[in-house]
Amino acid sequence: MTTDVPSENSGPWRELGPGIHVLRTAGSRTNIGLVVGSEQALVVDTGPGPIAAAEVYSQVRAVTGLPLVVVNTHAHADHFFGNDYFAAHGVEEFWATARCSAVQAENGEDQRAPVASVEPAMGAGDGEHTRIVPANRLVEGTPVDLDLGGQSVTLFHLGRGHTDHDLLVGAGNVLFAGDLVEDGADPVFEDSFPVDWVRTLGKMVALEDLYDVFVPGHGEPVAVEAVVTQMNTMRSAIRVTRVAMDEASVDMTKAIPLLPYGPEQSRALLIRLRTLAHWKWLARKH
Repeated sequence: MTTDVPSENSGPWRELGPGIHVLRTAGSRTNIGLVVGSEQALVVDTGPGPIAAAEVYSQVRAVTGLPLVVVNTHAHADHFFGNDYFAAHGVEEFWATARCSAVQAENGEDQRAPVASVEPAMGAGDGEHTRIVPANRLVEGTPVDLDLGGQSVTLFHLGRGHTDHDLLVGAGNVLFAGDLVEDGADPVFEDSFPVDWVRTLGKMVALEDLYDVFVPGHGEPVAVEAVVTQMNTMRSAIRVTRVAMDEASVDMTKAIPLLPYGPEQSRALLIRLRTLAHWKWLARKH
């Protein structure tokens, strides 16, 4: 769903507010944010590897020569595998939630294969700028305000959703939401917390007095109505899936055609809810 949001263009960048821009990478089509102050500039996510990161860095430098700070919204490869390239080009501060940094360090190597088609060197772990670089500046509990010089950015975590460590980045009236919000594609449920995700989207909607442009991890920037739609659709999908889970005599996969998503993510939602229910049962048992 697309909506009326600012659409001024500066080359490949789309300007969403004064000094606030978004760029979509080729291949993974990940949205990259750029917030420019008078003393520093902040980059939101770095793409799936050095090829994308080199293009992003070049485009950033076409806008500003200021020192850079990087934020990773979460620990999926297409959002942070460009960190090593930025580190090699002078970036010292990489922000994320503490949990995100831990997951980057623990699971980064396991994510190489999925990016091989768009980033062969990163997929193989061979070549320049292909190290796994976890965040080294951590958001823990309370929000963090970064002063870029005449431009303030707030980093905060509202709760579990797409992952257990999604970081939101607020600048002006724009909220970079990572993959908590998706446009033009189904939400990705593989390591998600669907019930919590609905609650987190509700908290995000409650921020509409502060933010009226929401930048998804992929797709077009949207207004709050699109976030509400995603929240309500996900709530309905969870309800249908839970009914199927409660019907022990029924094959749960029969719920897939009833869900509002494609077969792949419908199946992923079903599997994830079943897995989380099993974890909860084990916790109670022990």
